[in-house]
Amino acid sequence: MKVLATYSIKGGVGKTTTAVNLARQAAASGSRVLLWDLDPQGAATFFVRVKPSVKGGADRLVSKTGSLAANIRATDDPAVHIVPADFSLRHLDLALDDTKHPTRRLAALLAPIADRYDVALIDCPPGITLTSESVFAAADALIVPTIPTTLSERTLDQLTTFLSDHPPAPMVLAFASMLDRRKRLQRDTLAHLMADIDGFLPTAIPNSSVIEQMGVHRSPIADFAPRSPATIAYQNLWADIAGRVWT
Repeated sequence: MKVLATYSIKGGVGKTTTAVNLARQAAASGSRVLLWDLDPQGAATFFVRVKPSVKGGADRLVSKTGSLAANIRATDDPAVHIVPADFSLRHLDLALDDTKHPTRRLAALLAPIADRYDVALIDCPPGITLTSESVFAAADALIVPTIPTTLSERTLDQLTTFLSDHPPAPMVLAFASMLDRRKRLQRDTLAHLMADIDGFLPTAIPNSSVIEQMGVHRSPIADFAPRSPATIAYQNLWADIAGRVWT
């Protein structure tokens, strides 16, 4: 099982929409997918129509006797299961800090179910925290949505610097998110990112109203707008990621 995490230090860049739509594309390619919602807001859980509930809360989940298997739920897509989120995850850092090896705990939770899935996609909350450090230790690759703006570029630099200072580190696969090609600053920033950032993926996700409609339909875009440019972009993005991760 490959473990991928949609992650950014900065919030509001499209982590959750990326996780949900990549889970859909991975399943369409034939993979058995586990989507793990680690964000206490539970947006990924909402998008796939699952009740926001973690049995026993964050404390029990990461305790010595905790398990993911007890929290796995089916979704409308038979190839995609989810570990839902709830508000108890706002205390996840504190719960991890009480464990013996906090940065290894998420990997340890994933290990017993590794033979049941081909891909685990973790939707992470923003920031660099103990939770994110545990994600870094568990993940094969970080999928990093990056709006082509100065602040998003800055946080991508902060992330790569942090990871280089704390080896071993997962692969970083950044890509342009919420791209508005009408804006010269975004076009220029994207050109810079593509030229200067090693491994920056070629597919950009457009700033599209159809992505906002996910909240109305509560489903991945491919389910209600299969021919939209956004759906095609996520198909291509999954192909980009698979080509890097499985080679």
